[in-house]
Amino acid sequence: MKGFWKKVGAGLLLSGVALTIAACGNAGDNSSSNSGGSSDQTEIDIFQFKVEFKDQFEKLAKEYEEKNPDIKINVETVGGGSDYGAALKSKFSSGNEPNIYNIGGPEDVNMWIDSLTDLSDTEAAKQALDGTLTGATKDGKVLGLPYNIEGYGVLYNKEIFEKAGIDASSIKSLDDLEAAAKTLDSKKSELGIDAPFALAAKEQWITGLHGSNAFLNAEFDNDVMKAYESKTVEFKYGDQFKKYLDISNKYSVQPTNSLDYSQQIEQLFSNGKVAMTQQGNWVYPTIEGINKDLANKNIGLLPIPIDGVTEGTIPVGVPMYWGVNPNASDEEIKASKDFLDYLYTSDEGKKIVLEDFKFVPAYKGYDTDKISDPLSKDVYTYYTDGKTTGWVFMGYPAGWGEQTLGAEIQKYVAGDASWDEVVKSAQDKWADERK
Repeated sequence: MKGFWKKVGAGLLLSGVALTIAACGNAGDNSSSNSGGSSDQTEIDIFQFKVEFKDQFEKLAKEYEEKNPDIKINVETVGGGSDYGAALKSKFSSGNEPNIYNIGGPEDVNMWIDSLTDLSDTEAAKQALDGTLTGATKDGKVLGLPYNIEGYGVLYNKEIFEKAGIDASSIKSLDDLEAAAKTLDSKKSELGIDAPFALAAKEQWITGLHGSNAFLNAEFDNDVMKAYESKTVEFKYGDQFKKYLDISNKYSVQPTNSLDYSQQIEQLFSNGKVAMTQQGNWVYPTIEGINKDLANKNIGLLPIPIDGVTEGTIPVGVPMYWGVNPNASDEEIKASKDFLDYLYTSDEGKKIVLEDFKFVPAYKGYDTDKISDPLSKDVYTYYTDGKTTGWVFMGYPAGWGEQTLGAEIQKYVAGDASWDEVVKSAQDKWADERK
C-alpha cells in the first residue's frame, strides 16, 4: 500500500485494535455464519472486525467449504460501533478461542504474543508486499498477515464541488481546505447541503487515531516503531492539527459530538447532504449500497495536509492483520494457514479480494488494473505516485488515541476544554503509559 509502506515499511504500519475496531465499519454488527458440521470435519472459527465485507467474506467461506468438504468454517463479525478489542479479550477469557482473529500492529503483537502462530512459512507471507509485514513481525517471526492496504483523507462529492466552482486538485493546504469550506458554506441553499462537512466526533477513532495520525506522523518521521518506542509526544504540529479540527468542526453539521459513523456516511455523505467528510476507501461498499451514482462517478479523496510538510499526501497503511491461534490442534492450525493462503494467493481468492471485497491488495501477483472502485483507485494512485505517509497511530500507547485524545477532542469541540488543555492531558497520559 504505499510506497508506501514505510513509506512503506515502518511508516505505514498500523492501526491497532483500537482504531480498527471502528475504523472500518458500520454500526455495531455482531453476526456469525455457518454452524454445525460433521465430526470428521476440521472446524475453523474466525473472529473478525471488518463489517463492510461481512457478507462477501461469509460467501467466500461457504464456497471454500464446498471445495474442501473436510473443512467447516464459522465466521463471527464484530465491528463498527462495537469494540472488537474488548470482544476479542472476552472470547479468549471465556475459553472460546477463535482459530483466526485480527490484531493491529506492535502493541497488539506484544499483547497477544502467546496466542500467535509463526506464519513465516505461509505462501501469503512470502507474497506480501515489502513493508506490509513490519507491524506484525517480531524476532524474525511473521505473526500476522496483512488484511489489505487502505488510505484515508477527506472524501468529497465531485458534483457538489463542481456546482460550487471548486477545483479539488488545487486543495493542497489547510488554507485551501478552509477556503473550500467557506465557499460551500456560502452556497448551502443553492447546493442543497446541510453543511460543508460532517465531523463524526462521536467516533473517537476518527479524530483521536486517524485525524491525529496525519499530524503526529510527521513528528515521528513516518516511523511507527519510533512512535511505539517514544516516551513522550510533543505535538510538534499541534497548531495545524487544531486548525484542521477547527475547520472540520466549524463547517460541520452540529453537534459534532452526536455524529457517529452511520450518520456521517449513511445519512449525510451518501445522500449528498454534506460535501466533505474524513474517511477512507473502506467506506466505498457502504456508499455504493446507498447511492451508486455518487459512489461510482462523484466521489474523490483529498489530503489532510500539514502545511509545508506533507501537502498533497494521504496516510496509507495496513488496517489489521490476521493472526492464527497456536492453542489448537495441528489440523486446525494447518487448516487456518491453508485458508489464508487460499484467500490471498490462489487465483480464485485474488479475484474475490479485488472484485468482491474491493480491497487494494497487500500482496504480489494481482492485476491492480482491475481495482474497481474510485476510492481504492485514488489510494492506489497516491501510493504509486509516492504521495503517501504512514500510519503511526499503531505506535500510540494502548487506548491513548481514542480513550485519551479522542475523548479530549470531544471536550474541545464542545467548548468544554481549551486546545492547550487537550494537548497537556494527552501528553501527560502518553508519558504515564510509557514509564
